[in-house]
Amino acid sequence: MTNGQIQLPNADGVLRAYTPRTEPLPVTTGSPFTSRTVYSAAHVVADPYADTTPDSPAAVDWDATLAFRRHLWSHGLGVAEAMDTAQRGMGLDWAGAAELIRRSSAEAKAVGGLIACGVGTDQLQVTEVGYPYSLDEVRAAYEEQLALVEESGSRAILMASRALAAIAKGPEDYLEVYGHLLRQAAEPVVLHWLGPMFDPALEGYWGSTDLDAATNTFLEVIAAHPDKVDGIKVSLLDAQREIDLRRKLPDGVRCYTGDDFNYPELIAGDDQGFSHALLGIFDPLGPLAAEAVRVLDTGNTGGFRELLDPTVELSRHLFQTPTRFYKTGVVFLAWLAGHQEHFTMVGGLQSSRSLPHFARAYELADGLGLFPDPALAEARMKNLLSLYGVNQ
Repeated sequence: MTNGQIQLPNADGVLRAYTPRTEPLPVTTGSPFTSRTVYSAAHVVADPYADTTPDSPAAVDWDATLAFRRHLWSHGLGVAEAMDTAQRGMGLDWAGAAELIRRSSAEAKAVGGLIACGVGTDQLQVTEVGYPYSLDEVRAAYEEQLALVEESGSRAILMASRALAAIAKGPEDYLEVYGHLLRQAAEPVVLHWLGPMFDPALEGYWGSTDLDAATNTFLEVIAAHPDKVDGIKVSLLDAQREIDLRRKLPDGVRCYTGDDFNYPELIAGDDQGFSHALLGIFDPLGPLAAEAVRVLDTGNTGGFRELLDPTVELSRHLFQTPTRFYKTGVVFLAWLAGHQEHFTMVGGLQSSRSLPHFARAYELADGLGLFPDPALAEARMKNLLSLYGVNQ
């Protein structure tokens, strides 16, 4: 049982009393879904005892990291591995991502879990003069990572490339690089369009800052190789643009929403179609999201929305600008929920959000019943508050 009230700071620093709930939301584990394909992008658990700095290669607690993936699989969710949520390019370098892909792919095979893994070009690091690489070098970096994912037995997600965004002269360079990769891919891949709100280095992706022009180039890539595209993952936080885009996709090419602001309505869909899901917010929402999709599997769209709509306020809070720091809230909630024993992140990213931000995230998550042990979550929140000088 929780112990009365907890004092939480508002954004203006004023403390207010909050009464935690005493019981979590009842959820069940289960088999994969029938109406939608759903991936949760998953975070990595740092090794808190490693003697590292923010510039060091990531030190990962592999046991806790894989245990969290088993948690997601147990609820029927797929895992989108080595993606933005795993701090790819924000603490996790390519060497760490490669090891993560190998370990998670083996674990997925052992437990029968659905998995897809990110393929990028993060071997090519920015230098004092920017990205001094050629298109051939970008393509080769993609090829190296694609080969590893294919050898691991996982589906590939072709992620947006900071290097390509920096050196591409126009849409034709994207068509050339992606066309080459799709021709040689052994199995259909997911194409990922990550907007600059998630990564400012991706401004102007697909050769234009005009989103209509960029969308046309994106669709041109897909139309040239529809048999090699399992689907697209769109993370632009623009629901209508995603709806318009998915209606233009060739038959058989799925749209996986990556819109952490509007996911309930996009997954529910309309009379012209719907989106599947590949979402970072499903990391903390895993069991509840799975429960909602099972309701949707029965054809009960209203029941699905009743479960998932109340989670949007938490998601919009975690993904507020600067959006790229949403990973901090995701890991914070994993700690409160008992999925890891500490609140430490690779690259020291636990310092990227404020105490009032954490307080509101705790309150919203607790209100949704996301914590399996509300008393543990309350105790850990009080410990964090005490570190900031807020005594209860």
